[in-house]
Amino acid sequence: MRRVSVFGATGSIGVNTLDLIGRRPGAFQVVALSGGRNVKLLAQQARQFNAEIAVTAHEDCLEELREALAGAGTEVAAGKDALIEAALRPADWVMSAIVGAAGLAPGFAALSQGTTLALANKESLVTAGPLLLAEAQKHGARILPVDSEHSAVFQALVGEDYAAVERVIITASGGAFRDWPLEKLKEATVAQASTHPNWAMGQRITIDSASMFNKAMELIETKEFFGFPPEMIEAVVHPESMIHALVGFKDGALMAHLGAPDMRHAIGYALNWPEREDLPVKRLDLVEIGKLTFRKADEARFPALRLAREVMATGGTAGAAFNAAKEAALDAFIAEEIGFLDMGALVTAVLTEMSARHGLGKPLENLDMVYQTDATARALARQVIPSLRT
Repeated sequence: MRRVSVFGATGSIGVNTLDLIGRRPGAFQVVALSGGRNVKLLAQQARQFNAEIAVTAHEDCLEELREALAGAGTEVAAGKDALIEAALRPADWVMSAIVGAAGLAPGFAALSQGTTLALANKESLVTAGPLLLAEAQKHGARILPVDSEHSAVFQALVGEDYAAVERVIITASGGAFRDWPLEKLKEATVAQASTHPNWAMGQRITIDSASMFNKAMELIETKEFFGFPPEMIEAVVHPESMIHALVGFKDGALMAHLGAPDMRHAIGYALNWPEREDLPVKRLDLVEIGKLTFRKADEARFPALRLAREVMATGGTAGAAFNAAKEAALDAFIAEEIGFLDMGALVTAVLTEMSARHGLGKPLENLDMVYQTDATARALARQVIPSLRT
């Protein structure tokens, strides 16, 4: 029986992970579950899977969680330190699905146990990729990608020589506004940006899909995880979301990974690796699909992609600054402090100013550098926001 922990259990990735775990009774023992303010769901999950410990990230939710789990035999805790303590508990496999930079520290803690880390937290690689990979190597731990795109690349490279790779193509759905004229985007509302045409995801990642900031993050992740240079990594818009990524080789061959738009594909691959198990996902009917289409990922329309290339070229603390500015821009858009197109302008302004003031190419030495850069970028973003209001 494998011991598993799920951090970010109440989000879409966490819920789907537990769905797969629950379909194989007796195969897994749940050690730790974590969530945010959805205490009711977290408590239900902890009871269903008889978790050893349940942790809410918010200390003001502790009493509610304790009451919800009274008599269940599950330990209850709250806060950042509790998340790290839970991640340090021995487990064979850990899902890192906490959204945002908050997922960085628990992931590092899990790696120190030599565990297999299933990484759905984009920010870990974007902000601290070299440190994360070094930590895994230090402790003999393994990182498996859970983003559907990186899982697809990972699977396409099984048994292949990385030296034979010529290009990596990450696909993007195009999000909610892929068919909108560019001039209309300035009028886009939060509600409109929160609806995805293909995927069922949380609000933040759905808006990031509409702005392509999620794809920008994935381009950076590809560089960090696989070690390919930026010029080998590209993005295309693929509205059907059936092909998740393609790997091109020096003999001209392209290897594509196809599957229905269901995150249980990538989660299940990581959960069962190196084996494959039956998954409750739709099988593709190619005749029914009929055709697959592709469009250019226009960097004028999606400035996040241009910014990703600048971040990859700069390296160092640029990823941490980019992610912090992106999160601040998303917060401001959701709060209706800025418009949809202002998000790209805000991130551009923060990166430009931080590069001028501090320089962003300094090699990462420790997590403190990441956290300091993060804090500086967020504070600067708050200063920039008033100038973007219309």
